Amino acid sequence: MGRKVRVLIVGSAFAADFHLYAYSRCRDIAEVVAITGRNKEKAHALLKKYGLENCAVYDDYMRAIQEVDCDVVDICLPNYLHHEVAIAALNRGRHVICEKPLATTVEDGMDMVETANRVGKKLYYAEDWLFAPALNRAIEIIEEGAIGKPVFIRARECHSGSHSPYAQTIQYCGGGCLIHLGIHPIGFILALKEGKWTELTASVSGGLGNNLMHKKLEGEDWACCIMKFADGTSAVVESNYVTKGGMEDVIDIYGTEGCLHVDITFSSPITCYSIPGLKYTVEKAEITTGWSKPAVDERFNLGYVDEIRHFMECALKDEDAKVGLRGVDGLEALRVVHLAYRAAREGITIKNERIGVRP
Repeated sequence: MGRKVRVLIVGSAFAADFHLYAYSRCRDIAEVVAITGRNKEKAHALLKKYGLENCAVYDDYMRAIQEVDCDVVDICLPNYLHHEVAIAALNRGRHVICEKPLATTVEDGMDMVETANRVGKKLYYAEDWLFAPALNRAIEIIEEGAIGKPVFIRARECHSGSHSPYAQTIQYCGGGCLIHLGIHPIGFILALKEGKWTELTASVSGGLGNNLMHKKLEGEDWACCIMKFADGTSAVVESNYVTKGGMEDVIDIYGTEGCLHVDITFSSPITCYSIPGLKYTVEKAEITTGWSKPAVDERFNLGYVDEIRHFMECALKDEDAKVGLRGVDGLEALRVVHLAYRAAREGITIKNERIGVRP
């Protein structure tokens, strides 16, 4: 058996569960050696769920970063902690996997990228859309010329809103639904178009009393960003917290010779009608009674399993991840989000002064 990548997971809540599921299907190449969580009982319960009872559990992530012998630190924490933990891990000589968004501010994101370069370690950006099987098949269809030249892309991620207290304030999250959800389609389209956007404009609901539904949410609960690219393609990205019935991940791509419509979350081959309700149907579904499309291997179809495997393979070889999954790609997605906020706030169109500049 070959060498395995030793992983410290920082966090024990929603994102950590997704990542642990992926690691449980990559046991041939990855070994989770420790996890951190403020509530140790919760962390132990999560480890037990995946048969990892022998892992060390810490309630202090800084102590864990200093003490745990590992190759990779996987950050599954609220947005505002990404920067602090990444800098500590990189300076400890560890590769870092960071969940979206890379940070809450562009300045913090730049510090993370620059620190990784300075210490000679890899910063991996966890954009799972780039490993969703349906989207990868769609890319293959585009590359074979089946729909001609793509000219317009419409992509959205939406659900009814996060219950996390860290998603309610701009200080902890960095914004509203655009930075929390819209960053997925933004990251995907940037990778597809090699980051070569030329201009953007945006509109958002405005936060608090200006929101469509979530009047106590500091960030926006609806956002739309329109982007143009150097090859003539246009794109519309939407995100919102006003969608009932489960999470929507939908991508439409229109070409000169055809079109593609991809639904990642409601494409189940199962249709079920239940009076008492199911234990689970799809992520963010408020109810499970009546007609539903119960997910089949949801976390694999969202891309988490192949994403983690890719990072493990890259870490073993001390290599960068593919385009769209590097720290610099996460930084660019974050920069676009903040530029979209500025465009919406000032009512302007923003030109990309860095067009053609790729790291």
